[in-house]
Amino acid sequence: MATTTTALPNDEADKRPSESQMAIVLRRFRKHKIAMISIGVLGFFLLLAILAPFIAPYPRDAPRIFATTLPPLSVDRDGDFHLLGTDHLGRDYFTRLLYASRTSLGTAIFSTVIASTIGIVLGMLAGYFGGWVDIAISRTLEVVASFPTLPILLILSAVAVQNINAIPIPGFLNAFMAWSFAVTERESRIIFMIIVVLALLGWTSTCRLMRGMVLSVRENVYIESSRALGASNARIMARHVFPNALPPMIVDFTLNVNSFLVAESAISVLGFGIQDPTPTWGNMVNFAQSFMFQHPWMPLIPTLPILLCSMAVNYIGDGLRDALDPHQRA
Repeated sequence: MATTTTALPNDEADKRPSESQMAIVLRRFRKHKIAMISIGVLGFFLLLAILAPFIAPYPRDAPRIFATTLPPLSVDRDGDFHLLGTDHLGRDYFTRLLYASRTSLGTAIFSTVIASTIGIVLGMLAGYFGGWVDIAISRTLEVVASFPTLPILLILSAVAVQNINAIPIPGFLNAFMAWSFAVTERESRIIFMIIVVLALLGWTSTCRLMRGMVLSVRENVYIESSRALGASNARIMARHVFPNALPPMIVDFTLNVNSFLVAESAISVLGFGIQDPTPTWGNMVNFAQSFMFQHPWMPLIPTLPILLCSMAVNYIGDGLRDALDPHQRA
Protein backbone atom coordinates (compact mmCIF):
# COMPACT_ATOMS: atom_id res chain seq x y z
CA MET A 1 0.00 0.00 0.00
CA ALA A 2 1.45 3.33 -1.08
CA THR A 3 1.94 5.95 1.53
CA THR A 4 1.87 9.65 0.96
CA THR A 5 3.95 12.19 2.81
CA THR A 6 2.53 15.47 3.86
CA ALA A 7 4.76 18.48 3.18
CA LEU A 8 5.78 20.36 6.25
CA PRO A 9 4.41 23.89 6.39
CA ASN A 10 7.86 25.31 7.01
CA ASP A 11 10.92 24.50 4.97
CA GLU A 12 14.47 24.22 6.23
CA ALA A 13 15.12 27.92 5.77
CA ASP A 14 12.24 28.76 8.07
CA LYS A 15 13.65 26.50 10.79
CA ARG A 16 16.84 28.52 11.07
CA PRO A 17 16.84 31.10 13.82
CA SER A 18 16.20 34.61 12.53
CA GLU A 19 19.25 36.86 12.35
CA SER A 20 19.26 39.98 14.50
CA GLN A 21 19.64 43.42 12.95
CA MET A 22 23.01 43.87 14.63
CA ALA A 23 24.25 40.58 13.17
CA ILE A 24 23.13 41.66 9.70
CA VAL A 25 24.95 44.99 10.05
CA LEU A 26 28.14 43.30 11.24
CA ARG A 27 27.99 40.79 8.39
CA ARG A 28 27.59 43.56 5.85
CA PHE A 29 30.39 45.55 7.43
CA ARG A 30 32.79 42.59 7.34
CA LYS A 31 32.26 42.41 3.56
CA HIS A 32 33.76 45.88 3.21
CA LYS A 33 37.41 44.84 2.93
CA ILE A 34 38.90 48.32 2.91
CA ALA A 35 36.92 49.23 6.04
CA MET A 36 38.23 46.13 7.81
CA ILE A 37 41.81 47.01 6.86
CA SER A 38 41.14 50.56 8.06
CA ILE A 39 40.01 49.26 11.46
CA GLY A 40 43.35 47.47 11.73
CA VAL A 41 45.29 50.63 10.81
CA LEU A 42 43.32 52.83 13.21
CA GLY A 43 43.49 50.19 15.93
CA PHE A 44 47.27 50.03 15.54
CA PHE A 45 47.64 53.78 16.13
CA LEU A 46 45.17 53.71 19.02
CA LEU A 47 47.18 50.89 20.59
CA LEU A 48 50.37 52.91 20.21
CA ALA A 49 48.61 55.89 21.80
CA ILE A 50 47.36 53.88 24.77
CA LEU A 51 50.70 52.16 25.37
CA ALA A 52 52.87 55.23 24.72
CA PRO A 53 54.05 55.70 28.36
CA PHE A 54 54.98 52.01 28.57
CA ILE A 55 56.70 51.39 25.23
CA ALA A 56 58.43 54.75 24.68
CA PRO A 57 62.17 54.02 24.72
CA TYR A 58 63.20 57.44 26.13
CA PRO A 59 61.69 60.26 28.21
CA ARG A 60 59.35 62.38 26.13
CA ASP A 61 61.15 65.73 26.54
CA ALA A 62 64.76 64.64 27.12
CA PRO A 63 66.99 66.79 24.86
CA ARG A 64 70.37 65.70 23.50
CA ILE A 65 72.21 68.73 22.21
CA PHE A 66 74.92 66.54 20.68
CA ALA A 67 72.38 64.41 18.79
CA THR A 68 70.08 66.84 16.96
CA THR A 69 68.34 66.01 13.67
CA LEU A 70 69.74 62.50 13.45
CA PRO A 71 68.20 60.50 10.56
CA PRO A 72 66.15 57.34 11.18
CA LEU A 73 68.00 54.20 12.32
CA SER A 74 70.77 56.28 13.89
CA VAL A 75 72.96 55.65 16.92
CA ASP A 76 74.14 58.66 18.92
CA ARG A 77 77.54 59.01 20.56
CA ASP A 78 76.23 57.44 23.78
CA GLY A 79 75.28 54.32 21.84
CA ASP A 80 71.50 54.93 22.08
CA PHE A 81 69.52 53.77 19.07
CA HIS A 82 66.91 56.10 17.57
CA LEU A 83 64.45 54.26 15.35
CA LEU A 84 63.04 57.40 13.70
CA GLY A 85 65.96 59.70 14.44
CA THR A 86 65.83 62.82 16.60
CA ASP A 87 64.30 66.28 16.29
CA HIS A 88 65.90 69.73 16.33
CA LEU A 89 66.46 69.49 20.11
CA GLY A 90 67.81 65.95 20.02
CA ARG A 91 64.60 64.39 21.41
CA ASP A 92 63.85 60.87 20.24
CA TYR A 93 61.41 61.14 17.32
CA PHE A 94 59.80 57.75 17.88
CA THR A 95 59.05 58.63 21.50
CA ARG A 96 57.58 61.97 20.45
CA LEU A 97 55.48 60.27 17.78
CA LEU A 98 54.02 57.82 20.31
CA TYR A 99 52.94 60.60 22.67
CA ALA A 100 51.72 62.68 19.72
CA SER A 101 49.44 59.79 18.74
CA ARG A 102 47.89 59.91 22.19
CA THR A 103 47.40 63.69 22.05
CA SER A 104 46.14 64.00 18.46
CA LEU A 105 43.78 61.02 18.50
CA GLY A 106 42.61 61.79 22.03
CA THR A 107 41.86 65.40 21.14
CA ALA A 108 39.90 64.35 18.05
CA ILE A 109 37.88 61.72 19.94
CA PHE A 110 37.09 63.93 22.96
CA SER A 111 36.12 66.82 20.67
CA THR A 112 33.85 64.53 18.67
CA VAL A 113 32.15 63.16 21.78
CA ILE A 114 31.38 66.66 23.07
CA ALA A 115 30.32 68.07 19.69
CA SER A 116 28.16 65.02 18.87
CA THR A 117 26.48 65.17 22.27
CA ILE A 118 25.62 68.85 21.80
CA GLY A 119 24.45 68.29 18.23
CA ILE A 120 22.34 65.22 19.03
CA VAL A 121 20.62 66.80 22.03
CA LEU A 122 19.85 70.11 20.30
CA GLY A 123 18.86 68.41 17.05
CA MET A 124 16.50 66.07 18.88
CA LEU A 125 14.86 68.93 20.78
CA ALA A 126 14.49 71.03 17.63
CA GLY A 127 13.04 68.21 15.55
CA TYR A 128 10.73 66.78 18.20
CA PHE A 129 9.19 69.90 19.71
CA GLY A 130 9.28 72.22 16.70
CA GLY A 131 7.80 75.69 17.15
CA TRP A 132 9.85 78.29 18.99
CA VAL A 133 12.31 75.62 20.19
CA ASP A 134 13.10 74.69 16.61
CA ILE A 135 13.35 78.34 15.55
CA ALA A 136 15.74 79.25 18.39
CA ILE A 137 18.02 76.25 17.84
CA SER A 138 17.96 76.55 14.05
CA ARG A 139 18.84 80.27 14.10
CA THR A 140 21.70 79.58 16.54
CA LEU A 141 22.90 76.76 14.29
CA GLU A 142 22.85 79.04 11.25
CA VAL A 143 24.84 81.74 13.04
CA VAL A 144 27.52 79.29 14.25
CA ALA A 145 27.67 77.53 10.87
CA SER A 146 28.19 80.87 9.10
CA PHE A 147 31.44 81.54 10.95
CA PRO A 148 34.61 81.09 8.85
CA THR A 149 35.80 78.02 10.70
CA LEU A 150 39.57 78.14 10.27
CA PRO A 151 40.10 81.85 11.13
CA ILE A 152 37.78 81.55 14.15
CA LEU A 153 39.60 78.40 15.23
CA LEU A 154 42.94 80.17 14.96
CA ILE A 155 41.75 83.21 16.94
CA LEU A 156 40.01 81.25 19.68
CA SER A 157 42.79 78.69 20.05
CA ALA A 158 45.42 81.45 20.23
CA VAL A 159 43.41 83.23 22.94
CA ALA A 160 42.83 79.95 24.77
CA VAL A 161 46.50 79.01 24.74
CA GLN A 162 47.56 82.44 26.02
CA ASN A 163 44.86 82.46 28.72
CA ILE A 164 44.63 78.91 29.99
CA ASN A 165 42.69 80.05 33.07
CA ALA A 166 39.98 81.74 30.99
CA ILE A 167 37.68 78.73 31.43
CA PRO A 168 37.61 77.30 34.96
CA ILE A 169 38.20 73.55 34.90
CA PRO A 170 37.27 71.46 37.96
CA GLY A 171 40.27 69.86 39.59
CA PHE A 172 39.04 66.29 39.08
CA LEU A 173 38.44 66.95 35.37
CA ASN A 174 41.87 68.48 34.93
CA ALA A 175 43.44 65.50 36.72
CA PHE A 176 41.48 63.10 34.49
CA MET A 177 42.63 64.92 31.35
CA ALA A 178 46.24 64.87 32.56
CA TRP A 179 46.00 61.12 33.17
CA SER A 180 44.25 60.45 29.86
CA PHE A 181 46.85 62.29 27.80
CA ALA A 182 49.87 61.43 29.99
CA VAL A 183 50.75 65.10 30.41
CA THR A 184 51.15 67.58 33.26
CA GLU A 185 48.06 69.38 34.58
CA ARG A 186 49.15 72.63 32.97
CA GLU A 187 49.48 70.91 29.60
CA SER A 188 46.11 69.24 30.10
CA ARG A 189 44.46 72.67 30.54
CA ILE A 190 45.74 73.73 27.12
CA ILE A 191 44.50 70.48 25.55
CA PHE A 192 41.11 70.94 27.22
CA MET A 193 40.83 74.49 25.86
CA ILE A 194 41.57 73.29 22.32
CA ILE A 195 38.97 70.51 22.68
CA VAL A 196 36.36 73.03 23.83
CA VAL A 197 37.14 75.37 20.92
CA LEU A 198 36.88 72.55 18.37
CA ALA A 199 33.64 71.18 19.87
CA LEU A 200 31.90 74.56 20.10
CA LEU A 201 32.43 75.12 16.37
CA GLY A 202 31.88 71.54 15.24
CA TRP A 203 28.40 70.51 16.44
CA THR A 204 26.33 72.13 13.69
CA SER A 205 26.41 69.35 11.07
CA THR A 206 25.41 66.74 13.66
CA CYS A 207 22.57 68.95 14.91
CA ARG A 208 21.25 69.48 11.38
CA LEU A 209 21.40 65.77 10.60
CA MET A 210 19.72 64.78 13.87
CA ARG A 211 16.95 67.33 13.39
CA GLY A 212 16.20 65.93 9.95
CA MET A 213 16.12 62.36 11.24
CA VAL A 214 13.78 63.27 14.11
CA LEU A 215 11.42 65.09 11.73
CA SER A 216 11.14 61.92 9.65
CA VAL A 217 10.58 59.71 12.71
CA ARG A 218 8.32 61.69 15.03
CA GLU A 219 5.09 61.27 13.01
CA ASN A 220 5.30 57.48 12.77
CA VAL A 221 2.41 55.41 14.11
CA TYR A 222 4.33 53.93 17.03
CA ILE A 223 5.21 57.44 18.22
CA GLU A 224 1.55 58.43 18.16
CA SER A 225 0.62 55.20 19.93
CA SER A 226 3.12 55.84 22.72
CA ARG A 227 1.83 59.38 23.10
CA ALA A 228 -1.77 58.13 23.24
CA LEU A 229 -0.80 55.63 25.96
CA GLY A 230 0.46 58.48 28.11
CA ALA A 231 4.22 58.16 27.59
CA SER A 232 6.13 61.32 28.43
CA ASN A 233 8.09 63.22 25.81
CA ALA A 234 11.36 62.24 27.49
CA ARG A 235 10.42 58.54 27.37
CA ILE A 236 9.32 58.76 23.74
CA MET A 237 12.56 60.46 22.72
CA ALA A 238 14.73 58.01 24.68
CA ARG A 239 12.88 54.79 23.77
CA HIS A 240 11.70 55.45 20.23
CA VAL A 241 13.04 58.60 18.55
CA PHE A 242 16.72 58.33 19.45
CA PRO A 243 17.21 54.60 18.64
CA ASN A 244 15.57 55.01 15.23
CA ALA A 245 17.64 58.09 14.41
CA LEU A 246 20.91 56.58 15.67
CA PRO A 247 22.39 54.77 12.60
CA PRO A 248 23.24 57.94 10.64
CA MET A 249 24.68 59.41 13.83
CA ILE A 250 27.20 56.55 14.04
CA VAL A 251 28.46 57.33 10.55
CA ASP A 252 28.49 61.05 11.35
CA PHE A 253 30.59 60.35 14.45
CA THR A 254 33.33 58.68 12.44
CA LEU A 255 33.40 61.51 9.92
CA ASN A 256 33.61 64.07 12.73
CA VAL A 257 36.61 62.26 14.23
CA ASN A 258 38.36 62.72 10.90
CA SER A 259 37.33 66.40 10.69
CA PHE A 260 38.60 67.19 14.18
CA LEU A 261 41.83 65.27 13.62
CA VAL A 262 42.56 67.32 10.51
CA ALA A 263 41.44 70.58 12.19
CA GLU A 264 43.67 70.05 15.23
CA SER A 265 46.60 69.18 12.99
CA ALA A 266 45.98 72.26 10.82
CA ILE A 267 45.96 74.76 13.67
CA SER A 268 48.98 73.06 15.25
CA VAL A 269 50.89 73.22 11.97
CA LEU A 270 50.15 76.96 11.90
CA GLY A 271 51.47 77.29 15.46
CA PHE A 272 48.17 78.15 17.19
CA GLY A 273 47.22 74.78 18.60
CA ILE A 274 48.63 72.62 21.39
CA GLN A 275 52.08 73.93 22.15
CA ASP A 276 55.48 72.35 22.69
CA PRO A 277 56.61 70.47 24.77
CA THR A 278 53.27 68.61 24.39
CA PRO A 279 53.72 66.71 21.12
CA THR A 280 51.02 66.40 18.49
CA TRP A 281 51.38 65.29 14.91
CA GLY A 282 50.56 68.84 13.83
CA ASN A 283 53.11 70.70 15.93
CA MET A 284 55.76 68.12 15.02
CA VAL A 285 55.18 69.07 11.38
CA ASN A 286 55.28 72.74 12.37
CA PHE A 287 58.71 72.45 13.98
CA ALA A 288 59.99 70.30 11.11
CA GLN A 289 59.16 72.94 8.48
CA SER A 290 62.39 74.80 9.17
CA PHE A 291 64.41 71.66 8.43
CA MET A 292 62.36 70.14 5.61
CA PHE A 293 64.91 70.86 2.87
CA GLN A 294 67.95 69.68 4.84
CA HIS A 295 66.13 66.77 6.53
CA PRO A 296 62.99 65.90 4.47
CA TRP A 297 62.18 62.90 6.67
CA MET A 298 61.36 65.18 9.62
CA PRO A 299 58.00 66.51 8.32
CA LEU A 300 57.25 63.25 6.51
CA ILE A 301 57.21 61.06 9.63
CA PRO A 302 54.43 62.90 11.54
CA THR A 303 52.48 63.63 8.32
CA LEU A 304 52.14 59.94 7.48
CA PRO A 305 50.04 59.03 10.59
CA ILE A 306 47.72 62.00 9.91
CA LEU A 307 47.17 60.74 6.36
CA LEU A 308 46.73 57.09 7.33
CA CYS A 309 44.34 57.77 10.23
CA SER A 310 42.32 60.26 8.18
CA MET A 311 41.90 57.76 5.34
CA ALA A 312 41.15 54.92 7.78
CA VAL A 313 38.39 56.84 9.55
CA ASN A 314 36.85 57.84 6.21
CA TYR A 315 36.80 54.26 4.96
CA ILE A 316 35.33 53.03 8.25
CA GLY A 317 32.58 55.62 7.84
CA ASP A 318 31.95 54.39 4.28
CA GLY A 319 31.72 50.81 5.52
CA LEU A 320 29.29 51.73 8.30
CA ARG A 321 27.16 53.74 5.90
CA ASP A 322 26.85 50.77 3.54
CA ALA A 323 26.21 48.33 6.40
CA LEU A 324 23.47 50.49 7.94
CA ASP A 325 21.75 51.24 4.61
CA PRO A 326 18.28 49.62 4.79
CA HIS A 327 18.19 49.33 0.99
CA GLN A 328 21.40 47.29 0.94
CA ARG A 329 21.01 43.61 0.17
CA ALA A 330 21.63 41.35 3.18
